[in-house]
Amino acid sequence: MTPAARVAAAIEILDAILAGQNVEGALIRWARNSRYAGSKDRAAVRDHVYGALRRKASSLAITNGTTGRDWMRGFLKNSAVDLASIFGQVGGHGPSALSDQEMLFQPDLDAATAHDIPQWLWPMWQADLGSDAQLIARALWDPADVFLRVNLAKSSREHALEVLQQDEIDAEPHPTIETAVHVTGRTGKIAQSRAYVQGLVELQDASSQASVMVLPRNGGGSVLDYCAGAGGKSLALAAWLNTQVDAFDVDTQRMSDLPARAARAGVDVRVLRELSDLNNYYKTVFCDTPCSGSGTWRRDPMGKWALTADRLGELVSIQHSILVDAASRVAAGGSLVYATCSVLSCENQNQVTLFCETHPDWGVIEMHQFVPTRHGDGFFVAHLSRKNG
Repeated sequence: MTPAARVAAAIEILDAILAGQNVEGALIRWARNSRYAGSKDRAAVRDHVYGALRRKASSLAITNGTTGRDWMRGFLKNSAVDLASIFGQVGGHGPSALSDQEMLFQPDLDAATAHDIPQWLWPMWQADLGSDAQLIARALWDPADVFLRVNLAKSSREHALEVLQQDEIDAEPHPTIETAVHVTGRTGKIAQSRAYVQGLVELQDASSQASVMVLPRNGGGSVLDYCAGAGGKSLALAAWLNTQVDAFDVDTQRMSDLPARAARAGVDVRVLRELSDLNNYYKTVFCDTPCSGSGTWRRDPMGKWALTADRLGELVSIQHSILVDAASRVAAGGSLVYATCSVLSCENQNQVTLFCETHPDWGVIEMHQFVPTRHGDGFFVAHLSRKNG
């Protein structure tokens, strides 16, 4: 496919998304109906679609548009692409030439639209992130880097890097997170690589890995991953603490692959399906709670546009309830780790402050707020300790 044909395909997919199809469904349907497209073509089209999704507000605003064509020409204009090299090219199945009207673009956008943050959220975004608000918003325009977690239950980072190199996967150590490896080359072969198949590495964002590392290495003891999801934190906790981990999630289906993943990793993770299956008290309870996902909107840009003020309020309430219930399951002198993939204070620092004010038997050991950079996603973690007595 020519570059112009790839843009035409992206326009078709964006029209499907505007008509109500979910992103992955629209991409899969296009791929199934486009057998001529090779792997590089599919990757390029996906990049176009996700790039446009990340910059939806500004791309549509500068065109005053409502269609996939408007969306894509706005995105390409924002990206400083020569539109004449894409639209109206002879042959190659590209989009038709732009009209005189389509060559007109809005010169001035308000700050929220220009930075692709929902209008209702922008005041909170600025208040929470201060002088970095615009910089962090712009960071969400770019694709997220790919990171691997070295499974310390089976390998050192040096050995894992050697095996990855033998598998022709280019990677380098993360500069500050000792379990993290930054994949610098192609990522398509990771799941088939020996390093992955043998359980030496797992796909996991670097900031997410750091949330587990607030706990002392080889700390052992009873551990509960209270909002386990697919189980990435459960595996990381088991390897980092060198202990068995109980994994629980209200949506048990999300944990369906966890036993196989734990077996590959060589760690001991027990999947629990009912609250009644949990032990009375744990030395450590880890809560990666449901949240806005604002720190990971590079990976899930539709999450940014789907979030509403009402939904954020619901999430804040859910987070507080989870925090209170999880704390009741921690033994005296034990630890509670509260984490989100958010950069919003109402989900992070404010939650911890409120909890400690209403539960004076708890205190904060440390808190960290990561923002989206080339070194990892936006993520928040607080390590709290239950006082004796």
